[in-house]
Amino acid sequence: MTPLPKRKLSKGRRGRRRAHDAITARNLVACNNCGEMRLPHTVCPKCGFYKGREIVSVDKAED
Repeated sequence: MTPLPKRKLSKGRRGRRRAHDAITARNLVACNNCGEMRLPHTVCPKCGFYKGREIVSVDKAED
Protein backbone atom coordinates (compact mmCIF):
# COMPACT_ATOMS: atom_id res chain seq x y z
CA MET A 1 0.00 0.00 0.00
CA THR A 2 1.32 3.46 -0.88
CA PRO A 3 1.42 6.17 1.78
CA LEU A 4 -1.10 8.97 1.31
CA PRO A 5 -1.51 12.27 3.13
CA LYS A 6 -4.00 12.11 5.97
CA ARG A 7 -5.41 15.58 5.27
CA LYS A 8 -5.48 18.02 2.38
CA LEU A 9 -2.80 20.73 2.50
CA SER A 10 -4.30 24.20 2.52
CA LYS A 11 -3.44 26.63 -0.26
CA GLY A 12 -1.62 28.87 2.21
CA ARG A 13 0.59 26.10 3.57
CA ARG A 14 1.37 24.90 0.06
CA GLY A 15 2.16 28.47 -1.04
CA ARG A 16 4.51 29.08 1.91
CA ARG A 17 6.46 25.98 0.99
CA ARG A 18 6.75 26.99 -2.67
CA ALA A 19 7.32 30.72 -2.09
CA HIS A 20 11.13 30.66 -2.01
CA ASP A 21 11.50 28.65 -5.25
CA ALA A 22 10.82 31.46 -7.72
CA ILE A 23 12.85 34.33 -6.23
CA THR A 24 16.36 33.40 -7.33
CA ALA A 25 18.38 36.12 -9.07
CA ARG A 26 19.29 35.75 -12.72
CA ASN A 27 22.86 34.83 -13.56
CA LEU A 28 24.33 37.66 -15.63
CA VAL A 29 27.71 37.74 -17.37
CA ALA A 30 29.60 40.58 -19.02
CA CYS A 31 29.68 40.71 -22.83
CA ASN A 32 33.18 40.15 -24.24
CA ASN A 33 32.67 42.83 -26.89
CA CYS A 34 30.98 45.77 -25.14
CA GLY A 35 31.01 44.79 -21.44
CA GLU A 36 27.22 45.05 -21.06
CA MET A 37 25.64 42.56 -18.65
CA ARG A 38 23.60 39.86 -20.43
CA LEU A 39 22.25 36.36 -19.90
CA PRO A 40 24.77 33.58 -20.56
CA HIS A 41 24.60 31.67 -23.88
CA THR A 42 22.61 34.46 -25.56
CA VAL A 43 23.35 37.18 -28.10
CA CYS A 44 24.14 40.52 -26.48
CA PRO A 45 21.12 42.82 -26.94
CA LYS A 46 23.34 45.92 -26.88
CA CYS A 47 25.91 45.05 -29.58
CA GLY A 48 24.56 41.84 -31.22
CA PHE A 49 27.76 39.81 -30.67
CA TYR A 50 28.03 36.22 -29.44
CA LYS A 51 31.35 34.41 -28.91
CA GLY A 52 33.26 37.20 -30.66
CA ARG A 53 31.16 37.18 -33.84
CA GLU A 54 28.41 39.57 -34.90
CA ILE A 55 25.19 37.58 -35.05
CA VAL A 56 22.60 40.37 -35.19
CA SER A 57 23.24 43.79 -36.66
CA VAL A 58 22.16 46.45 -34.16
CA ASP A 59 21.53 50.04 -35.25
CA LYS A 60 23.83 52.51 -33.53
CA ALA A 61 21.02 55.13 -33.46
CA GLU A 62 19.40 53.33 -30.49
CA ASP A 63 22.22 54.35 -28.11
